[in-house]
Amino acid sequence: MSDPIKFYSTGDEYGEFSNFAGYPIRIGKATWPTTEHYFQAMKFKSKADQDEIRKANSPMLAAKMGRDRKRTLRKDWESAKVNVMREALTAKFTQHEDLRKLLLGTGDAKIIEHTTNDDYWGDGGDGRGKNMLGRLLVELRDRLREECDTPTFDRDESQ
Repeated sequence: MSDPIKFYSTGDEYGEFSNFAGYPIRIGKATWPTTEHYFQAMKFKSKADQDEIRKANSPMLAAKMGRDRKRTLRKDWESAKVNVMREALTAKFTQHEDLRKLLLGTGDAKIIEHTTNDDYWGDGGDGRGKNMLGRLLVELRDRLREECDTPTFDRDESQ
């Protein structure tokens, strides 16, 4: 097993894995500047709140807006947040071929968001956090690898 891959800041090695990395994603009819913008916006039911966050001029501002409790949080947010993140990551790593290759190139390494700022999405800095972002990236890597290994049949060949 390879050494674990730790990432956090966009300027670090594997900084592309950060939700703050500048890789726009298209989900539905909207384009989001980063996965952070999408994730933070999806916390809210109001389309106006979502759109305001989508237009934030930085992922840091989007994150700050997402923590604003003057906005009405979705009632199901706690149960929905992992799937929202999964959707954002899937869009990011399937819509940007270079990122897909980078993720697939991590082999079987454990991927860890290494930060003291977050013990749910990250490792909490001491490895005791849930590292949900890292886990979702590994899950996505496995799914992308399976898709690469699945033979596809051209309809014309089977006739």
